[in-house]
Amino acid sequence: MPTESPLFENKHFAQPAVFQPDNLMRETRRQKGLPRGKIPQVCILDPDGDMVAHLARTKLAEPDPAWACYHTTLYRFERAGTTFGIIGCAVGGPFAVLLAEQMFVSGCELLISVTSAGQITPTRTPPYFVLIERALRDEGTSHHYLPPARYVSLLPTLREHCEMGLRDLNPAVERGAAWTTDAPYRETAEAIEAARAEGVLAVEMEAASLYAFARAKQKPVICFAHITNRMGVEEGDFEKGEADGTAASLRLVEAVAQSWKHTSFAVTEDLR
Repeated sequence: MPTESPLFENKHFAQPAVFQPDNLMRETRRQKGLPRGKIPQVCILDPDGDMVAHLARTKLAEPDPAWACYHTTLYRFERAGTTFGIIGCAVGGPFAVLLAEQMFVSGCELLISVTSAGQITPTRTPPYFVLIERALRDEGTSHHYLPPARYVSLLPTLREHCEMGLRDLNPAVERGAAWTTDAPYRETAEAIEAARAEGVLAVEMEAASLYAFARAKQKPVICFAHITNRMGVEEGDFEKGEADGTAASLRLVEAVAQSWKHTSFAVTEDLR
């Protein structure tokens, strides 16, 4: 009887999947009577849902009728001349990648994820942002897109692109590694110390999955950790700043989007 986890069996990375996001969205449109159309070129995943809640509450965003999804609502809003699409509460690698697959066949050309994260290595007092340059693959989804490896990284071309967009942002954004986990309530002291010993700055739930998808499908995805907590070990944790962190998060995505709009950018490197 096989003893190895099925997570590492029957993964045929070079072969196409039978179940395709285009087909799911075709059936969603048919069943719900939705119009054809494209979502904005720049899209945001907002796992905490704070940006979506703020934009809806202030009537700055409205549902996008072109988004054909059984599970979520994609909101459309404008900021500094850029139209964004945003989905809230997409927590965890499987859900984030499911939505990323659907976004990129629906008109998205750049996906930015801004997720609340726990502090592993103290670099400053929360809240602050970290551009996730590489992610420790302690989750399942990435192993369906790429062969086993310890880390998966942000594409070098995207890292250079981010540097241009973030250089004038105040306060400055940290850069470094994150630990992506599927089980936040199993972050033991030993596991945290091991991650810290590797130089990991934060723990979150989406980056490794999204970066593996990005490399396998050659899609531009940028992940930020919003360091908002020390995993709740002290009372008064999880404070995010103005408007539940929305003001700072929107400035961040705006800076990246503006740089992307004004830069001739293409993912041309071999991603394998």
